[in-house]
Amino acid sequence: MENNLSGLEDKLGVVFKDKDLLKQALIHRSWLNENPGGGAADHNERLEFLGDAVLELAVTEYLYQNYPNPEGDLTNWRAALVNYQNLGDIAAGLGLNDFLLLSRGEAKDTGRARLVILANAMEAVIGAVYLDQGYGRSFEFVRDNILNRLDYILKNKLYKDPKSLYQEESQEKFGTTPAYRVLKEEGPDHDKVFTVGVYLGEKQTGVGEGPSKQEAEQKAAEDALPK
Repeated sequence: MENNLSGLEDKLGVVFKDKDLLKQALIHRSWLNENPGGGAADHNERLEFLGDAVLELAVTEYLYQNYPNPEGDLTNWRAALVNYQNLGDIAAGLGLNDFLLLSRGEAKDTGRARLVILANAMEAVIGAVYLDQGYGRSFEFVRDNILNRLDYILKNKLYKDPKSLYQEESQEKFGTTPAYRVLKEEGPDHDKVFTVGVYLGEKQTGVGEGPSKQEAEQKAAEDALPK
């Protein structure tokens, strides 16, 4: 990783004074468990904790300064900007996948689990930028890599969760409120997977899976929206 950090810095647009901060931002707890003598001081969870607060302040400040909208709008927009899906996508686009230090098991994770790991690493990087170069530079990093997605989020109404958006669309276009039904429930109590269908009248318009009924409903609505 030593030789590759400059490549990551190029992608991030930040040259770190203290390279160890960037290294730490990329170390998942699971890697240290497998490599106790790997020479790394700590995993990235403390940096993630700090970066989460810096990110929230930077996004809040930007929205407050640039949009006269009521508090409810700004809260929804901020939530869409800092949720794990958005941060995970941004982190993947910046190439963090290639630099994360993970256990063999975690390295096999895909989908939601990998997005969460990437989102946490993104917050840790923001925390590292803050410690290395202060709030001003971390604000610029957030502006250039996260806030630049706001127009896309607003245009596509991504600040609304899929269930709310699908209900609005269904009522507007068909005068019908969607109904959700559990189609299947599998696995032990501690690791259940629910399959939920969403219906307009008797017609199934989407299906989704998730570790809870609520998440499966959101996935079903997400599946139904483009249709």
